[in-house]
Amino acid sequence: MLKGLGCCMIFGGCLGLGMWYRSQLNGRLKALRSLQSILELLAGEVRYGRDTLTECCEHISRYLAQPFDGAFRNIGSRMEENTGRTFGEVFREEMDGILEELPLREQDRENFLKFTQQPGFADSQMQLRSLEQGMEQLAATQERLSRENDEKGRMAVGLGAMGGLLLILVLW
Repeated sequence: MLKGLGCCMIFGGCLGLGMWYRSQLNGRLKALRSLQSILELLAGEVRYGRDTLTECCEHISRYLAQPFDGAFRNIGSRMEENTGRTFGEVFREEMDGILEELPLREQDRENFLKFTQQPGFADSQMQLRSLEQGMEQLAATQERLSRENDEKGRMAVGLGAMGGLLLILVLW
């Protein structure tokens, strides 16, 4: 009786470990979707609102969830103070802490922040091109990840279950 209960606990634990790993894989994909939606909002504000990126940050902060809303409000207010810092520097400073907490790779962060590296945002067309380029790179990464995550997720759950069964057989 106790052996049977122990076997169920081992199997459940290993299966849960596989399911946890699958959810970790999906966390990166969810974070990439959030970043892409932010870039889409910025591009929409630049395209249709004809606003500067500073004004766009204040406008879209209303539509964003935590922790992005506070960061975008801070970006807008810091740029209005006119401290002599560029938009890219302020944007990177505010977003670095938030992006570090998300399950992203360094390349994902760089793709998101790439539009801030353009020197001198003189016209809206240049801003739009750099925003769209970042969106395309994030979309390509998302597409590749979604294909890989389906396979890896099934494999993780299967390996968790099989590992649990193997452990039960070894300990029996």
